[in-house]
Amino acid sequence: DVQLQASGGGLAQVGGSLRLSCAASGLLFNDYGFCWFRQAPGKEREGVSCINSGDGDTYYLDSVKGRFTISIDNAKKTIYLQMNSVKPEDTAVYYCASSIGVYTKGTMLMPKWMDYWGQGTQVTVSS
Repeated sequence: DVQLQASGGGLAQVGGSLRLSCAASGLLFNDYGFCWFRQAPGKEREGVSCINSGDGDTYYLDSVKGRFTISIDNAKKTIYLQMNSVKPEDTAVYYCASSIGVYTKGTMLMPKWMDYWGQGTQVTVSS
């Protein structure tokens, strides 16, 4: 079974940092796209960032460019999302997901394109 285990959420102050981790198992790690989505209360789930595990190509939502960095440790089969200079609008439940297709070249990231989902981890940014 494919499993994605997200961790690392918590409380941060405006301007602070958090690092989310997603440990993957049960899939061929080099052949997938790995992504982070988030969902704030009352809002739709939105794609935040994605990385191609094969060539390291990345996608970022415009509002997080320059502040968030996605990375991958192939040996540990773990995906990270480093969140710097966080803002109150970053408050949401963050989900990691993986897809057989890779979607780093587009201008948006749709939840329906993902094949597997992990559980969410809450990120709260206080002002």
